[in-house]
Amino acid sequence: MQTLSIGSRGPDVRLVQSLLNTIGYNAGRVDGVFGSRTQQAVIAFQQSNRLSPDGIVGPATWAVIDRLLRGYDTYTVMPGNTLYGIAQAYNTTVNAIVTANPGINPDMLRIGQMLIVPYGIDVVPLDVAPTFEIVQRQLEGLKARFPFLEIGSIGSSVMGRELYYVRLGRGTREVSYNASHHANESITTPVLMKFIENYSKAYSTGASILGYNIRDLYNLTSIYIVPLVNPDGVDLVAYWPNYDNPEFITAARLNRTGLPLPSVWKANIRGVDLNLNYPAEWERSKQEQIDEGITSPAPRDFGGDAPLSEPESRAMVDFTQAHNFRIVIAYHTQGQVIYWQFEDYAPPRSLTIANQFGAISGYEVEAGTPEAAYAGYKDWFLQEYRRPGFTIEVGLGVNPIPFGQLPGIYRENEGILLLGAVV
Repeated sequence: MQTLSIGSRGPDVRLVQSLLNTIGYNAGRVDGVFGSRTQQAVIAFQQSNRLSPDGIVGPATWAVIDRLLRGYDTYTVMPGNTLYGIAQAYNTTVNAIVTANPGINPDMLRIGQMLIVPYGIDVVPLDVAPTFEIVQRQLEGLKARFPFLEIGSIGSSVMGRELYYVRLGRGTREVSYNASHHANESITTPVLMKFIENYSKAYSTGASILGYNIRDLYNLTSIYIVPLVNPDGVDLVAYWPNYDNPEFITAARLNRTGLPLPSVWKANIRGVDLNLNYPAEWERSKQEQIDEGITSPAPRDFGGDAPLSEPESRAMVDFTQAHNFRIVIAYHTQGQVIYWQFEDYAPPRSLTIANQFGAISGYEVEAGTPEAAYAGYKDWFLQEYRRPGFTIEVGLGVNPIPFGQLPGIYRENEGILLLGAVV
């Protein structure tokens, strides 16, 4: 992690601000700018945790913050301990501890026994821009809290980063949701990550969400989520312009638009637009690119030299072919619109489902984009399987969408994510 101090900027600052505000230290607005208020909050946090109160988030302070960000601690049972007492000390619940420690007997704790103890705060905030490291840490924390989660990899990115998937449920029905094909549309990643957390929490407590009995849904449907399809590109956007990785520096040179990189960069680290890299009328998309003068890697709209030239798109295809998904949803930004058709491949019920999604979210429903569009993931799925596939464009404004819209975007889409598992 980067050492943070006055003047630091970026997603790590935003992460620290969000955490400090959550646990009662006033770091001010979560804006990714390390100012005097954030410094004072860091000093107060350091004093409370017996750290040197220098207002700098260095290795020792990060070590404590990192444990809180993961959302759990490892506790050794001592004489006289009870689960209730441990739960009180960590501001959590007995149920949360029992869930994190399958097979534990709450009435027969053993001295020296090691317990995973979740803190009484969420792992996934709705005011933090994702990076690969942040998502990786959140997945570790969610797995520790909810051991029933299946978390694995569908492959790796150009830079060798894992492309994680999460499986919610054990039912024979399979559906799949993904986010962040495009680097500057990463606000879609915490939408799916928060859904994973809320769903898991409801399953562990026997609760319902929006009228859905989550334990019944868990046994009916397996929901496969790929929350970060393009981790390299997302980090390129998130850490701009402060790069210490040569691959980021090289990639950033492809931005010859004169515009700030986050406003234009959709591609992966090699300058290939992943959502133009699927074998769904790829050749027609390629010709359109040539007609527009796009013939080499660029921040956006270059679909590669061949379909599935990129490890990220190949991984998505391999993952999809290994399953029997009834529907897929690909999350993008922006416009608050649901696209459901491609070249007349969608089955008739796709429009019915899209209209249901629209009624839940308030989004418009359209067959396809106003201009011709080919070679996307949803397009490929419709072409190959003739099953419902959707692109959902969330948020309003110019990419990257301000993260102040994230709580509203989540509320608009939670019902879609639940309904998608049963239609």
